[in-house]
Amino acid sequence: MHDFFDNWTIQLRKGLLEIGILSALKGRERYGYDLVKSLIEVPGLGVSEGTVYPLLSRLRKHGWIDARLVESTEGPARKYYTLTPEGKRVMEAMEAHLDVLLRGVKTLKEKDA
Repeated sequence: MHDFFDNWTIQLRKGLLEIGILSALKGRERYGYDLVKSLIEVPGLGVSEGTVYPLLSRLRKHGWIDARLVESTEGPARKYYTLTPEGKRVMEAMEAHLDVLLRGVKTLKEKDA
């Protein structure tokens, strides 16, 4: 059972990571490392930089986020990410679907109680 549970949690985290990134960009621009730090702080999400940056690239290819490079006086240039209007629509659809799923699971649990 341990291997099954580990695999299940990995798949669940992968699915939630996209909505986590989009939600973290809702209403504000963030640079990459700041975004990574906030995702690392989410209990149970278990992400790393090596996971987040390729996903950011994929979300850009979908047109859900934009990025711009800003020179920094404190070190290398920073890439800032923002949510696009299409990304906002996708995020809202993901949130609505997740809410439906969680309500459904809660209903199932209550039937067995």
